[in-house]
Amino acid sequence: MLYCCTNNTTKDIAATPQQLQEKTQQHLSDWLSSGNDNVYDSITILNKSLVQVVYTQHQNKPVWSQEGKWLPVADSLAVLIQNARYFALFPNDYFDTIINNNRLLIAADSLGKSDSRDAVIWANTDILLTSAAVQLVSDLKLGRLPNDSVSLRKDSVLSPEYYKEMITALLQTGVPTDWASKLEPQLQPYQQFKKGLQHFLQTASFKNYTKVTGSAKGADSAKFYTMLQTRLFEGGYILADSIKADSTTIAAGIKKFQDEAGLAVDGKAGEVTVRMLNLNDNEKFMRIVITADRYKLLPETLPEKYIWVNIPAFNLQLVDRDTLRLTSKVICGKPKTRTPVLTSKITNMVTYPQWTVPSSIIVKEILPQVKKNPGYLAKKNFSLINAQGDEVDPFSVDWSKYSKGIPYRVVQGSGDANSLGILKFNFNNKYAVYLHDTNQRYLFGQTYRAMSHGCVRVQDWRKLMNHILMWDSAFVHPSKNFTRVDSVDKWLNNKEKKGIAVRKPISVFIRYFTCEGNKNGQMVFYDDVYGEDKWLREKYFASK
Repeated sequence: MLYCCTNNTTKDIAATPQQLQEKTQQHLSDWLSSGNDNVYDSITILNKSLVQVVYTQHQNKPVWSQEGKWLPVADSLAVLIQNARYFALFPNDYFDTIINNNRLLIAADSLGKSDSRDAVIWANTDILLTSAAVQLVSDLKLGRLPNDSVSLRKDSVLSPEYYKEMITALLQTGVPTDWASKLEPQLQPYQQFKKGLQHFLQTASFKNYTKVTGSAKGADSAKFYTMLQTRLFEGGYILADSIKADSTTIAAGIKKFQDEAGLAVDGKAGEVTVRMLNLNDNEKFMRIVITADRYKLLPETLPEKYIWVNIPAFNLQLVDRDTLRLTSKVICGKPKTRTPVLTSKITNMVTYPQWTVPSSIIVKEILPQVKKNPGYLAKKNFSLINAQGDEVDPFSVDWSKYSKGIPYRVVQGSGDANSLGILKFNFNNKYAVYLHDTNQRYLFGQTYRAMSHGCVRVQDWRKLMNHILMWDSAFVHPSKNFTRVDSVDKWLNNKEKKGIAVRKPISVFIRYFTCEGNKNGQMVFYDDVYGEDKWLREKYFASK
């Protein structure tokens, strides 16, 4: 018997549709029992063991055709593959080109060409469609990113039986788009994200723009400004490219772009502005792909009530039964002191909290200052506490002995000048970060807000507190004590330090999503402030 899947020139022409069915089945059986994972020599089937599970269920018969006729679901699946971008996937991951070419060859039957009854083509195409369908199950359900330390998925590995059931469901329903949508996350934020993706693809132009590299200062500044002018011209922000533009024209073009991108409008080609200029539609689609896979790392259902912090958006949302109850600006960690991605629950709140400074901040920021002037601690309202809990005079310490740490705690007393502000939301995590107010509230007026040491500063902390107290009071039986809003207001007015237990802890999700679907059905993109998407692209999507 001819072996169909290793030679581009091999043909096995059938005389009748029934013979085509028999020959195709034989070629499938030969390939399935072989040790070869390739078709056409160069195309590797990475999921052959799962493909075998599907064919075993079908007694090694063709899955997508019957006696010289493709089933309607096969054509629909091929169309879905061609439009895989609408599912944040890449068509070439599912053999779109070769499947489409083979379909065209087979369609030549109406012209009387014998290649249309070549069992080699029919068998290979059947294998490719099956492999593509199996891979779609995995990519739609789980995505392509590995589970991280905060993933809450419980089904990170799908069983062969599950793949078999899903392919059966596809064949029975015959509507691949509906089938694919059911495999994706059903979370309301993801559905909004999908609407944004659809709008993006309808308006996107996958053209390559000039990438701006280098900086405005230094030896390469002339080259930098040449690339910058070209990029601004390509985007329609300035009118001329062939004649060198003056600084006023360049600044005006930058301002137009910054205003459109939601950046601080200063007319300067700073680091953030350049990064966003380089975010063309090709790059934006990569952000979409990565974000879609991040959604797939979430649990299949979210709690009834939860707090969602998106670091790149500098935004906090309070959600109650899929209804947005509160949106607040936040300040997140600097790139050097990043806010971690985590999942936890708020268990208590503290009015007029003290701040025990983490050792990393002591070493990097405080120690160099006290070596110059021990009075720095008093100036910042810091106290130096020894192991016995006693306060130590910083002028009595020989600071020159320390470089990698100190045998003291540094505590900032409660008050209006405290870095935590006047309220802190505590939740268990290994990073010693939390949500809190701030004594630098003016920073919420800035567009770029990666400015903290890792904690999340919340502008509308009082509204967040009131919601939590209201929900907690509804949870606690009327016969039991619970903290009332007016009691907290009294403590705040009197500047009292008080701990407030949250009897029904509320979930907190801190995540890193560089794009989101908004309520208007559009996709909103944010700066990759920590370079996380850049790293993931290079590691998992370098060939795209």
